[in-house]
Amino acid sequence: MSNTSIFIPQELIRTKRDGGIMAKEDIVSFVAGITDGSVTDAQISAFAMAVFFTDMTPDEGAALTLAMRDSGDVIDWTKYGFDKDAPIVDKHSTGGVGDKVSLMLAPIVAACGAYVPMISGSGLGHTGGTLDKLEAIPGYDPYPTIDRFAEIQRKVGCSVIGQTAALAPADRRFYGIRDVTATVESIPLITASILSKKLSAGLRGLVMDVKFGNGAFMQTAEEARLLATNIVRVAAAANTPTVALLTDMNQVLGTTAGNAVEMVETIEFLTNPTNADVRLLDVTLDLAAHMLCISGAKTDLADARKSAETALNTGRAAEVFSQMLAEQGGPVDFMEHSEKYLKIAKNEKVILAESDGFVSAMDTRAIGMAVVALGGGRTDPAQKIDHSVGFTEICQIGDKVKQGQPLARVFAATEDAASAAVATLTTAVQISSTAPSIKPITAEIIRG
Repeated sequence: MSNTSIFIPQELIRTKRDGGIMAKEDIVSFVAGITDGSVTDAQISAFAMAVFFTDMTPDEGAALTLAMRDSGDVIDWTKYGFDKDAPIVDKHSTGGVGDKVSLMLAPIVAACGAYVPMISGSGLGHTGGTLDKLEAIPGYDPYPTIDRFAEIQRKVGCSVIGQTAALAPADRRFYGIRDVTATVESIPLITASILSKKLSAGLRGLVMDVKFGNGAFMQTAEEARLLATNIVRVAAAANTPTVALLTDMNQVLGTTAGNAVEMVETIEFLTNPTNADVRLLDVTLDLAAHMLCISGAKTDLADARKSAETALNTGRAAEVFSQMLAEQGGPVDFMEHSEKYLKIAKNEKVILAESDGFVSAMDTRAIGMAVVALGGGRTDPAQKIDHSVGFTEICQIGDKVKQGQPLARVFAATEDAASAAVATLTTAVQISSTAPSIKPITAEIIRG
């Protein structure tokens, strides 16, 4: 097929459908067709399904990733006055419930001397999105121009934005079709989607937080390991050093799930870290240390973690976060007076333990879907969400509880919605007579 002068999309689809190896130039032509509209939605969905069932080789995956990256702008930081060896680094999470790590991680790493041009997304399914949390802040602009994005990097050291039309536009269309054709859960397509966006930011290094468990897209550690290994391998082929941490998502990360309520927890984390949830603190510092090392800002992992702890404990990270919010249109006094700006739903109910014992397990996905049911997530990509709803004071696995003791609080738009959320969380949290074993949140590290 690749020897013909005319590219025919259905021939590429046929090759992959029959388990063949696609030529790099044909993959590039197909992605160009996704971008300019000459490849139809039907052809894109057929291609995605063919890949879903027949997989891709590492070379095919790298070709797809780079073609999607190159479908739009690729930021060259030297054009904005940065040294070619500047420590420019990002992190990506595969998604979880209560995962607000990016919000504190970017300013911590920036406070340690690296640059974090973070391109984030909205919530997907039962998992929350970093952009949704930031959009709970009045005035915050998640879509600055690339010139402005670079200016904020120089002034502050970090900026969290959404994927603009100029960055990896092929992925925007491709992902939208995958989302409605049951082809999201394909390792090579997940890899290409993640890396095309991240590599368009001109990174020197990338750290992946690949989650596994009942609140993650990858249910088992083995599934997460396969994805992480593939991402690290494809990123290496694209000359971007990458390390992946496999982290446990068998419970809500932190004590909140929702948008404004997670922003409240973020502020508390940055301004009063001694009270931070232990698992949330551990994974944030682990990721920060790896980001500092892979970017070249630090050379020793233990030293990098100590620097991250210092940036957090001295309040420097909180200052950077406040500066970033103000630079992107948020209130200049947001950190000091967040209660003026963050709207929390008025209908509040307390979820109570029905027996004595220990919190031994939770259906994390069900809790995430409860947030969606409250209006805090989407059942349709175009849906407007309610940033004010969610859960706070969520219990953690290992907590000892008494009958009638609070397991969480829910904030809802209506009393009926609050009652439904109470029922969901009560069922989702398992209480046993014996204490469960507690495992570290970072289960494994995969390097290239």
